[in-house]
Amino acid sequence: MATLYTQADSNIRKTWILLTLFLVLIIGLGWFFSYLLDNSIFLIIAVFLSITQSIASFWYSDKIVLAITKARAIQKKDNPELYRIVENLAITAGLPTPKIYIINETQPNAFTTGRDEKHAIVVVTRGLLEKLERTELEGVIAHELAHIGNKDMLLGTMIVVLVGVVALLSRMFLRISFWGGGSRKRGRDKSAGIIMVLGLIGAVLAPIVATLIQLAISRKREFLADATGSLLTRYPEGLARALEKISSDRTPLKTADSSTAHLYISSPFKEKNWLTGLFSTHPPVKERLKALRGMKV
Repeated sequence: MATLYTQADSNIRKTWILLTLFLVLIIGLGWFFSYLLDNSIFLIIAVFLSITQSIASFWYSDKIVLAITKARAIQKKDNPELYRIVENLAITAGLPTPKIYIINETQPNAFTTGRDEKHAIVVVTRGLLEKLERTELEGVIAHELAHIGNKDMLLGTMIVVLVGVVALLSRMFLRISFWGGGSRKRGRDKSAGIIMVLGLIGAVLAPIVATLIQLAISRKREFLADATGSLLTRYPEGLARALEKISSDRTPLKTADSSTAHLYISSPFKEKNWLTGLFSTHPPVKERLKALRGMKV
């Protein structure tokens, strides 16, 4: 039987394998487009944007997220019980106590943001506080603190930037190819046409592949946070019951946005079909429950 420790180790390995594949995709795409157009600008742009956008996202992403979700900061006097739960679990995890924000909506949900553990923010909805029992709330908070301890905020920002770079490179290549600018001078070579067609197909498929890799990494980090959070509480059942309640609650989240959906402990979008399932930022709840209830502490 898997333990919480083996589950965490497995997910860490799989996450970094996927991230490596992501970086290979970026470099390969930049080189391939540069080769087709006889211009190294694509590779230069890929490196430049990856660096500059990562820096900008690192410093300002939390402020943007809080503005989008309309979360407001609270003090200890506003909710002493919530603050005690966060403080106690933060001490157990060896982390600084994060700031606490609340979204005034009735859907039960939560997420964490911030550039590092010293500037971390835990955000919960009013519905989470109203609808969960204490052990369930502890499970959710432990999950969010696990994201902080596992550096998921930095990794998530990096992945979002890389997806954006892939999409930008693909759009640039398609536009240049459409207008006939900068293409390789191989008009008499029959293979040139085939290579260019392959390049166009790659430009269309690359953003989709990049998004699927992003989603795969996001799902692995959710499994890892479930396992790590359960190590903090020593009670996986608390988080399991919380996930059941959160996922079964059909209350809409008015501030839900596709750009922030991956942050939440459970997808804020409640309408499900096979397509949304394929592009979901979260693993199926049944799989998370099976993993949690199949572990021994």
